[in-house]
Amino acid sequence: MSVATRAPEISRKDLPDPPDLDRGHIRRRLLALGAVIVVIVAVITLVPGLASLRSRFSHAHPGWLVLGCLLKVLSGLSYVAVFRSVFCRRLSWRLSTEIGLSELGANAVIPTGGVGGLALGAWALRRAGMSTDRIARRSVAFFFLTSVPNVVGVIVLGLGMAAGLIEGPASLALTLLPGLIAAAAIVLTIAGGRWAGRAQLRAAERSEPQARLPRVLGTLSGGVQESLALLRQHDPWLIAGLIGYLGFDVMILWSTFHAFGASPPLEIIWMGYLIGELGGLLPVPGGIGGVDLGLVGTLVLYKVPVGAATAAVLGYRAIALWVPAVLGSLAFVMLRRSLSREAIAIANCEPGGEVDVIGRGVVRVSS
Repeated sequence: MSVATRAPEISRKDLPDPPDLDRGHIRRRLLALGAVIVVIVAVITLVPGLASLRSRFSHAHPGWLVLGCLLKVLSGLSYVAVFRSVFCRRLSWRLSTEIGLSELGANAVIPTGGVGGLALGAWALRRAGMSTDRIARRSVAFFFLTSVPNVVGVIVLGLGMAAGLIEGPASLALTLLPGLIAAAAIVLTIAGGRWAGRAQLRAAERSEPQARLPRVLGTLSGGVQESLALLRQHDPWLIAGLIGYLGFDVMILWSTFHAFGASPPLEIIWMGYLIGELGGLLPVPGGIGGVDLGLVGTLVLYKVPVGAATAAVLGYRAIALWVPAVLGSLAFVMLRRSLSREAIAIANCEPGGEVDVIGRGVVRVSS
């Protein structure tokens, strides 16, 4: 005999409003992004010394570029899997996809992650009933976990090249040193998380528990601890998502090299990508300039011809910017429609009635 379950009861005020994305700010970022792209195209077209680069673009193989776009879609779906596994497995895959792709769309336009993308993710999690402190800790865990494959990749490739197990340059500065720095980064992050936990206890003893410093230290410590706990769970969606988010993105660069008639060793492409992507930390629209120079410069250090590296990186950056922007826009339109339907349903719901709320399922509205 089945037992009927009563829908959880919430108040209308318990449902956070969707984030108010500043359209003017996004419009300005898009205009800045477009202006930078126009300048790049003008330079490539008009500067006499770039004839070889123009030749590579004019003889590009469209099939490889299409493959790059498909790889970017797979990378985006991997991001969605990581988002859902880290933050809330109770979220439906549809909502996780709409939020995750919307975040990626914002991240493609606004540098270093984007406030709009973070706001969307935080709103969805608050809708699902997650506390603000837990969202903050899981955000730290998310950034740590998505960085782990990059760092591990540098360690494996760098040490492998230094030992002669993987083809690459003989210089220890380009092999052993990056691997050691990456390994030290993991150790320092874990040690820093533990230090933050102890510092939180000391700070809490000297001040109010809700003071800003203890809370920040607690968030950092809790985020690192939760990221390690998530890894120990061996969640297949999380592991596959982390590998796919990085792996598919690196292979976009591999496909653009082939599109423009070059094929450096795959391990060199990986190493150049992993180190060169650090340029994305610079606060410029879409990371343009910082990522491009970082990738091209690193690849040239690993003996890739500058013309081939420049063409491949520009093709990669075009795919990495516009595919998430298009997918994110479509996902955000779908999300807005869902919000509109939900808002009408809640407005027409009498106290005691039931309504389907995004992120929580069927709930009973109390007032």
